[in-house]
Amino acid sequence: MTSNAVPALGRRELTRWFWRQLTSMRTALFLLLLLAIAAVPGSLVPQRGVDARAVEAYFLDHPKSAPVLDKLGFFSVYTSPWFSAVYLLLMVSLIGCIVPRSFVYLRALRARPPKAPRNFARMPASASFETSASVDEVVAAGREALGRARVDVAERDQDVREVSAERGYLREAGNLVFHISVVVVLVGVAVGTLFGYRGSAIVTEGQGFSNSLTQYDEFGSGSLFQADQLPPFSLKLETFTAKFQPLGSQQAGAPRLFRAEGTYTAEPGSDERTFDITVNHPLEIDGTSVFLVGQGYAPVLKVTDANGDVVFNEAVPFLPTDPSYTSNGVVKVPDAEPEQLGFQGFFLPTAASGADGASISVYPAAANPLLGLFVWHGDLGLDDGSPQSVYILDKSKMKQYMNGEKGYRVSLQEGQAQKLPNGGTIEFVDLRQFARFQISSSPGVQVPLIGIVAGLFGLVMSLTVKPRRTWIRARREGSRTVVDVAVLDRVPRDDLPADLDAFLERFREALGETEEKTT
Repeated sequence: MTSNAVPALGRRELTRWFWRQLTSMRTALFLLLLLAIAAVPGSLVPQRGVDARAVEAYFLDHPKSAPVLDKLGFFSVYTSPWFSAVYLLLMVSLIGCIVPRSFVYLRALRARPPKAPRNFARMPASASFETSASVDEVVAAGREALGRARVDVAERDQDVREVSAERGYLREAGNLVFHISVVVVLVGVAVGTLFGYRGSAIVTEGQGFSNSLTQYDEFGSGSLFQADQLPPFSLKLETFTAKFQPLGSQQAGAPRLFRAEGTYTAEPGSDERTFDITVNHPLEIDGTSVFLVGQGYAPVLKVTDANGDVVFNEAVPFLPTDPSYTSNGVVKVPDAEPEQLGFQGFFLPTAASGADGASISVYPAAANPLLGLFVWHGDLGLDDGSPQSVYILDKSKMKQYMNGEKGYRVSLQEGQAQKLPNGGTIEFVDLRQFARFQISSSPGVQVPLIGIVAGLFGLVMSLTVKPRRTWIRARREGSRTVVDVAVLDRVPRDDLPADLDAFLERFREALGETEEKTT
């Protein structure tokens, strides 16, 4: 009794089957689609490598879902294991698909055009006519009419000769160029990610920035990047200009100009140069780009403690939260006596009374600045060595000063001062602006661009080039020569009969018998 059971695949056969499935065009297209879908969360959810503060705000706004998304890697999509796995599989699939197709294409380039079929009438488009020219003259005219196509002439017997021609090899070349360009883009992006870095820093007017890790508010780099590779440049922000559409006009408050001006040095001891950075016009220094990505206000505050000592006197950035630049900020005064002080509150560039009587900002420019702060006293938690965000006040070891049942509130306009419950004072000395710079370097950033341009060129070739085969058979019958012509498009098109008519017209012109009637 015989068994019809299919034998199980061995390890070698299973590996070969898996490799063929992985390197198939269908799998490559599926992985490309999967990669596009996997990148969607990176556009919907804030990313740590782009804006760490936005990630912190997301955790505060979504305390239940944020930890789950964090475990899934949604806040670092492009460096997550699952995104990297799809990325690498796509690259392997494309390479495994391209290499065999390249060898097949090279063999096709060296091969002779296929022989003429026996029955031309079975071809999608064919024609026949008679001429008084000899067989040799017909072959010569056919060569001329075929132009740059690759031509092969075969002699079946003394009175019958066949011409085989094939053109459109650039179509497959375009396909290969397109797929190779995808690999080039993937490799270029991978190199830029592995060896590049990106960070951001807030710089207030009159202050500077040195390109070292300690100067960054946020910093992220590739796994192969070393901190000692940071270019040693420094810059100083002299003035920042922000212009908005005036009140009372259409689109009032819409931004019109953001400009950061100052000086920089490419390395210690080098000549000082000026810079003028606007949106989408970065400063380029030794392969590093300095982009202007945000701005806001930094009130200059002076705090005096109960002993009359000035324990704080500097500009404090307040981060905008809406288009009218309502801003939130934190002030930490660790040197205050007898207890450390902490302030948390808001800044309004153009303050006005809202419908409920609360102060709101009605315009992003500083037309009527107002600073509102609540005061805490106790231990700021800075002495235990744990890192803290300068934009978050740790209140776990602090108590709020109260005014009856409400928190004690400091309300200041520029130039005003107010006493504190501990006997000290706080003064709103001046108002400055700050610029938020993104400093980034992506080695080989031109590679993906070259790949995209080459891919578009290859795609155009693959869509426009017509891969076509043409056969001509000339046989002598008495005093006349019967000419049979057939064409075959390897990619079906509706214009094949019209192209055959145009070819026959060129053919007859080459023979000098344009009035010959075809059948």
